Formats: sequence, structure tokens, C-alpha cells
Amino acid sequence: MAGIFKAYDIRGIYPEQLNEKTAEKIGKAFVSFLGAKKVVVGMDMRPHSIPLFNALAKGITDMGADVINIGLCSTPMSYFANGTLGADGSIMITASHNTKEWNGFKLCRKEAIPISGLTGIADIEALVLADKFTPAADKGKISQADVSEGYAKFLKSHAKLNKKLKIVVDYANAMGSYEIAGIEDLFEIIPLYKELDGNFPNHEANPLHTATLDDLRKKVIETGAVFGAGFDGDADRCGFVDDKGEIIPMDLFTALIAQDILSEGPATILYDLRSSWSVKECIEENGGKAVMSRVGHAFIKAQMRETGAVFAGELSGHYYFKENFVAESQGLALIKLANLVCKKNKSVSEMVAPLRKYYASGEINSKVSDVKPILAKIKEKYTDGRMFELDGISVEYPTWWFNVRSSNTEPLVRLIVESKNQAEMEQKRDELLKLIRG
Repeated sequence: MAGIFKAYDIRGIYPEQLNEKTAEKIGKAFVSFLGAKKVVVGMDMRPHSIPLFNALAKGITDMGADVINIGLCSTPMSYFANGTLGADGSIMITASHNTKEWNGFKLCRKEAIPISGLTGIADIEALVLADKFTPAADKGKISQADVSEGYAKFLKSHAKLNKKLKIVVDYANAMGSYEIAGIEDLFEIIPLYKELDGNFPNHEANPLHTATLDDLRKKVIETGAVFGAGFDGDADRCGFVDDKGEIIPMDLFTALIAQDILSEGPATILYDLRSSWSVKECIEENGGKAVMSRVGHAFIKAQMRETGAVFAGELSGHYYFKENFVAESQGLALIKLANLVCKKNKSVSEMVAPLRKYYASGEINSKVSDVKPILAKIKEKYTDGRMFELDGISVEYPTWWFNVRSSNTEPLVRLIVESKNQAEMEQKRDELLKLIRG
């Protein structure tokens, strides 16, 4: 059980770290913490998701709360179910992009508000460790619900397509097939690895590792598709490639989606602080209010609610929509890109090209023993730039900027550098890495 309670979710190797006994206690703790009466529970296709569901549901019902079992689903569908079914909370059984031996739980309050380490996971961990639960006199009941039709209707309500676009979709043998099941008829889809298989026989379900998009890129070129989409394990992240098989950087994808959203009128849009300068510029050029956010879905969702933002994009491939209870919907991201293709009558590569005007390092990780002295050295060296500390240290200069922050989930320092020219980006990147790594 040690170490499974993370910054954003509960996650561990099955059954050594996370098993039925622990799952039952987590179910009890979840109800005790929230005072919940009605809990939505969904799951991914991993073989151990079923026994974990049974144990989790027993814990929830033993404490007197009802379980609404929505069965196999994507994580965005579980958020949709949480909001539309009027639940007091929801739990999605998934280990997202992790390999087959992992599983976990993503926890939410009502209205799909995430429970993170700072807002409840630590409290739930304390309740699990104490293990002093008093079962309810009247046990809760388990009912079934199917939200697939409602979710499909929701996605289709945003489609403004004037033709059937040919697209390639890499489902990674995971929940992407459920995420877009209700909109597949709007497209001519060339599928890759659609069969559900929690052993991930073809490749890791993680579009952040760009090698996992190789098959998708090849198939887009081979078939002359308009674009390609590659889902992660629970389909709350997606990587997109253009008609030339080129990967669309996830921050630039935020700028693309913003264009479709802002064509309907001014709105506030959040972009994470690691995003290219071109993202802010694009949002503002299209009449939007661009607001920088820190990294992490719990922080971004809270800031969206505070600012009234309708959309937010994160460098990790999470795209958040107000319409889906301020949570992810990769089906909606896919629809918005397709809308833009139809509206502008341009290829995706043509639309991305103007956004590719700066040179970015990508996020570079360094293992360190102590973050504080590193950040102190950086603060001391770069005092001549515009410095702010929204998440780690960011410094902007007229021709370049950087961000250095510690990971929320691992013992790492993460660096990203962007410049108006390649040589300066590489020079500043190396200069900062020397400071970080010694």
C-alpha cells in the first residue's frame, strides 16, 4: 500500500501495492470523507479492473452509499456521468498510460471536481491507514447506467462538419474506442489497434512518448488522411498528427482548438505556462482572453472555474472543456479540430505552420537530490529578466524565455526553453542544464 497515494490520483502495481483489500478500504474512506450517498464508478479494460471494482463497490455500499456502475468507459465519460447523473462523487478505475501491471483510481467530488493530494487524497489515505470504519446499518445498492448515448449526443452537438473527413485513429487497445464510439459515424475512420487488450500488445498507450505515434504517422501518410489521433490508456489525453504525418506539439494544438472556439465569440482560454509564445498570441489574435495557468489538472480545473474559462490546454495533451463539467473530453477536441478543417478549408499542416514560429527545447527532465539550491542559483543568475513564480521559476527576455519547476509526481526538475532562433535556444538550454546538473 505504501506510496500509492499520489499528487493527483491513487496508483500502484497490482496486486503487490494495490489489491482488493486496499480497494475495499478506499471505497469506505471515500464515502466517509465525502459523506457521499451516490457514487459513479467506471473502469478501463485492464483485467484487474473488474476485481478492483467489486472490492471498491463493496466498501462503498458497506458504508451505506449507492454505486452507479457505468462499466467500461473512458475517463472523460466518467466525468460526464458524474455531472449528468447528479452523483456526489465518482471513481474511475484506471492507471491511464501506465503499463499493464499498474492500476489505480481517479477521484472526484460532485460536478467532476477533482480530489488531489492537497484536496482530499491525503485525508483518504489517513482514513485507510487508520482502518476504523463503522459499516452502515442499511447497505447501499449497486445499479447500472449507460452514459454512452448521452455522451455521444453531447459530442455531436458540437460538430459543424460539412463532409466526412478521412482520419486515422490509434486506439492503443484501450478506452479511446469508447471515448469516440458515438461520433465514429461522422468520419471515415482508419482504425489502428482498436481491440481492447489491457496487456497493450502493440505499444504503450502514452502519446507523450512520441515513438508510440510512429504507426499512426505512417498510416496517415499511407492513406492520405486529413489527420491522425492517438489516445492514451483511459482516453483523457490524445496526441494528434497532421496530414503530413508530423506530430502537432500539444501546446500548438491548444492554439488550433482555441481558433474554433473563438470563432463563436470572445472567451477566456487558459494555456499552461510551458506553452509556446505563439499560443497566447493566437488566442489574442482571435479575440480571446489568454490566461496562463500552472501545471496539473487539479490546478487548471480550479482556475477555469475561478476565471470562467471555457477551454484550457496542457502540454501533456490534456484538453479541458467547460461543457464537460470543466474536465477533459478528447472526443470534443477531435470534433473541434475537424470543425476547423471544414471551416477554414485548409489542411491541418497549413493551419499549424504559422504557429511553428519559435524554437522550443521540449520539456527536459533532470534527476536531482535537492531542488531548492538549484532554484536559488537560477533566481540569482537571471535577475535581469521578467521573473515570475506561478509554478517553479519562469523568466522572460525579449527573444527567449524558460521555465524550471520540480515535478509534482517524481524526484525531477523539469526545464523548458523557447527562443526566436534555434542557436539561442540551444545555448540557453545548455547553460541552464549545466546549472541544474552541476
